[in-house]
Formats: sequence, C-alpha cells, structure tokens
Amino acid sequence: MIFGKTKLELKVGIFVFMGLTVLVIFVLSIGGFKTWSSGYRLNLVFNFVNGVKIGAPVRFAGVDVGEVKRINLRFKPVENRADVCLEVWIRDIVRVPADSTVWVNTLGLLGEKYVEIIPGKDYANSLKDNQSLIGVDPLPIHEIFNRAESILHNLDDGIIKIRNKEGSLGKFIYDDKVYNELEALVTDVRKNPWKLLIKTKEKK
Repeated sequence: MIFGKTKLELKVGIFVFMGLTVLVIFVLSIGGFKTWSSGYRLNLVFNFVNGVKIGAPVRFAGVDVGEVKRINLRFKPVENRADVCLEVWIRDIVRVPADSTVWVNTLGLLGEKYVEIIPGKDYANSLKDNQSLIGVDPLPIHEIFNRAESILHNLDDGIIKIRNKEGSLGKFIYDDKVYNELEALVTDVRKNPWKLLIKTKEKK
C-alpha cells in the first residue's frame, strides 16, 4: 500500500516537473530565447533620447537584434552638460562596425521608441563588448512644430506679397503689361522659331 502511494506521488511529481518545463520553454520562446542566447553590451551615447525606455528594441539594418538594458543620465561638469548613455544588449552573431550610424526611431508617428543602427562598412573595426558609439539625436517634437510653423508663416507672407502684386510672381499674375509682353514673346517665337537659333549662336 505504501509502495503504491509512493509510485503515485512519483508520477504526480514527474507530471508537475514536465508541466513546469513546458511553461519555462514557452516563456523563453516569447522572449526570443534571450536567456539562452549569448551576446555583448554596447554603450550608445546621446544628448536626447526622446522617451526611450528600458526593454526598447534595438534594430540592426531593420532587424531586431537586441534591447535596451539600462539608461544612465550622466552629467559632465567640465563641459557643463548632461548626456544619456543607453546600455544595450546585442546578439553575439551581430557585428556592429565602428562607423555605423545610430539614432532613436519611432514606430509610426507617435508609436513605440526603439534604437535603430544602420551598419557602416568598416567591419574590420567592429565594436567589442562595452565599447561606445555616439548616436544622432532625434529631433524634439516642439522643434518640428516650430519649423512647420515657420514654413507656414513664410508661405503666408508669400501669398500676401502675391496679393499685393509684389515680386515677380505677383506682377506676372496681376500686371497685365507683364502678361501681355510674355504672350507677345511666345507668339513671336511660334511665328519665327529661327530667332531662337540666332540668339543661341550669339550667346555662344
């Protein structure tokens, strides 16, 4: 009787162990087997990272190859400024040339932030574990809006000048004299196209 009870407990224990094993494999598969994969760490330095968070994807040539592991805000008293160091984990099979370009990108207009690495050509000098790469700072949203506002302002000024018959375009649209002279020139060229050849030879 005792032997039968022990055998039942053994079966239950094996069943529970197998269930836990399957669960662990499932969790690791969702995480891309990062726990089992070998890799190395790089330090990507920016002045502005536009809201990148720990766990954000790192892409190399558009392919997910790692993630952001740590974010360090560092103040430099000598230069009187601060910078942001993203410590990222990269798969061991990926080699990042030292002349690569890195910046913070966005999925969509207001989507998730991630780190994009465009590979360079100097694979002979690939970055090694714990080496650094200077990134290109993303453009802040408020600066984008300011530039758009400046463009719209200049466009409004141009429209106002045209309405006030100022500038070449304004004179052409509203000044009948300029329009008539241009129309006369076009008509004359159509009737006497040889004049274009004479003018061209004179210029030469």
